[in-house]
Amino acid sequence: MSSVLLIAGATALLGPVIMALLARRVLGLRIGAVRALLTGVAGLLAAGVVGTPMGPQASRTPLVTVQLGAALLGAMIFLVLSEAVVGGPLRGMVRWPGAARRRLARSRRYTQLSRIAVRHGLRRFLTGRSRSGAASPQEQAALARSLRLALEEAGATFVKLGQVLSSRYDLLPDVFAHELSALQHEVAPEPWPDIERVLAEELKAPPEKVFAEFRREPLAAGSMAQVHRARLHDGRAVAVKVQRPGARQVVERDLDILFRISDMLERNTAWGRTVGSRALVRGFADSLQEELDFRTEARNTAAVAANTALADGEDARDTGADGPSGAAPRVLMPEVHHDLSTERVLVVEWLDGVTLNRAGTVIDARGLDRERLARDLFRCLLSQIVIGGVFHADPHSGNVLVLDDGRLGLVDFGSVGRIDRMLRGSLRELLMAIDRNDPRALSDALLDLVERPDEIDEERFTRALGRYTARHLASSGPPGREMFSDLFLLVAQYGLTVPPEVAAAFRALATVEGALGRLVPGFDLVEEARAFASTELARRLSPGHLSRSLADEAAAVLPMLLRLPRRAERISSALEQGRLGVNVRLLADERDRRFIQSLVRDVLLTFLGGLTGVLGMLLLSTRGGPRVTGSLRLFDVFGYNMLLISSVLVLRVLFTITTPRR
Repeated sequence: MSSVLLIAGATALLGPVIMALLARRVLGLRIGAVRALLTGVAGLLAAGVVGTPMGPQASRTPLVTVQLGAALLGAMIFLVLSEAVVGGPLRGMVRWPGAARRRLARSRRYTQLSRIAVRHGLRRFLTGRSRSGAASPQEQAALARSLRLALEEAGATFVKLGQVLSSRYDLLPDVFAHELSALQHEVAPEPWPDIERVLAEELKAPPEKVFAEFRREPLAAGSMAQVHRARLHDGRAVAVKVQRPGARQVVERDLDILFRISDMLERNTAWGRTVGSRALVRGFADSLQEELDFRTEARNTAAVAANTALADGEDARDTGADGPSGAAPRVLMPEVHHDLSTERVLVVEWLDGVTLNRAGTVIDARGLDRERLARDLFRCLLSQIVIGGVFHADPHSGNVLVLDDGRLGLVDFGSVGRIDRMLRGSLRELLMAIDRNDPRALSDALLDLVERPDEIDEERFTRALGRYTARHLASSGPPGREMFSDLFLLVAQYGLTVPPEVAAAFRALATVEGALGRLVPGFDLVEEARAFASTELARRLSPGHLSRSLADEAAAVLPMLLRLPRRAERISSALEQGRLGVNVRLLADERDRRFIQSLVRDVLLTFLGGLTGVLGMLLLSTRGGPRVTGSLRLFDVFGYNMLLISSVLVLRVLFTITTPRR
């Protein structure tokens, strides 16, 4: 009796597992442990339902065969139905218990944001129920102002998003970009006990032991961090940037809501679908997550300083300058204390000075040359972009210091851009084309910078650039911000896509224009860019640079040139002997091969399933034939099993067609 119970218990435990494994293997689906158990139970229930009507008089062998087939078929049907539930519209309901905590955590914030949107008249634009027709300039200006006020009230994450959008002239009308560029977010400083706790946790010691002096009152308080002045034990003054407690949780909560808003915009509004709001928020989220890790900012600061020094050194070496005047930096960047910098604390060299947005009276009182300061700042940024490849991506006036020695300083490297060598070469060609006012060269440089479609009318694009250069580069007077917006609109009009790193470079140039305007109102970016291009061209044509360039090119080309004679000899020999051929590989792309294989497999399984089903029906409808038992014919056994196989094959094909690729 005990052995019978043991066998029954083992069957009850192993039966569902075996059924689940078979069904999962046939359908090619990965499932969790809970659904596997339910699948096996469904298969056993199906076997019991089929076996009950046959009664005890049925032969055991055909009964077991039919029951196993019914169990497998029942398990597969359950899997198909459960996959439709989990992968379809009811997916959220199945995952609701795990998401309940997150829903409750963000519900209050979502309600607050909804009230802000309603209060500023933006709700209808989020739901796609805005009225049709072009808005007047007055209505656009009012809407832009409402959007700016709403973003300021929504908090730091949304303010940063608005600041990013303020330079995307390819996405927003000029009135919106201009309004969003004025976004600011003033916050109260964090209480000292909370800041002290963060410092102790990150530095593994109280701040009074790490620093010889630490001022508790912050010099500046931002939405995610605040800056204090301190002094090390060796006497050096430093700036200590401390992340606010809970800043990461606030950002992650707001990003979660932003992703939901972007999904709603892409689903309900034409504008959201056009700009790809989901991808836009994804790029913004990646950038913001980097800013939350101060170790990234420390690496960025060191990288920009090193590349700027390298570019200054190359410039001095190529132009023949020597001594302090040739290599002395005009724009300083703070040195990072890596041994004291952590994920939430950043310690850098203290630069004595005042931020550019508050330095107007200081500049005049000291008699500093505003033109020279503006030229130094602009050329430093251009040098970072075109020569170094690592640049400050947010050079607004609050991140630029007027130092006590009359030079400028750059701080806050939480956001930097990186451009590879090929794109830097295209940017140099772009600047040289602007210097020569050459639309065709400008077209070639732009087409090298952007991601172009397969078909583009280059002649029309060149003529459009000719009109652009005549309007912005050949006219009298300094160009304004519309120069960047018109260029982005022209690029978008011809279906070209600006890579993120290039867009970041243009955004940095558009941002620094505001800082330059504080130094010299109406500063001519184009004229200064032309002067930089002329200097860069002279540097590249200098004997020192030409010799290094030729040596680099020779090192890359020489191995290829050495192989050319052997390859030419093999080709001529094959041509002489009539063995020269050309190999063309069809379906070389792995994705094409997978598509053809899946199509052939589905067609073949459908044909076999239909044929097996027809044969099974014919066997069941045939009269007579040998009998296995008194009431069961051999043709019935074969017919039912063929119907089972047909059902399995058809279910597999239907499952493959209806289930989305994950």
